[in-house]
Amino acid sequence: MRPADETTTLILTWLIETFPLAQQREIGADDSLLESGIVDSLGTLDVVHFIESEFGLIVTDEEMTPEYFETARSIAKLVALKSNPIRPQAKFK
Repeated sequence: MRPADETTTLILTWLIETFPLAQQREIGADDSLLESGIVDSLGTLDVVHFIESEFGLIVTDEEMTPEYFETARSIAKLVALKSNPIRPQAKFK
């Protein structure tokens, strides 16, 4: 399993490379992706595909909430939750 900071950096790099608006705004790990319009509903599907292909995880419909997709860091937290089989799949704040 990757360290959290490494996962966040990987996700942030992918977001910047994938979404032109993210590159234009020079987003950081805690910048809003949804409210800023960087990622829309279709973009969320791209993020899910990235998570599933990069980390070998399955994102359920129940997990496709703004809470998990608001920032690069919140996406990394979702990856960490799903990657750790010891911890229950619980929501975070």
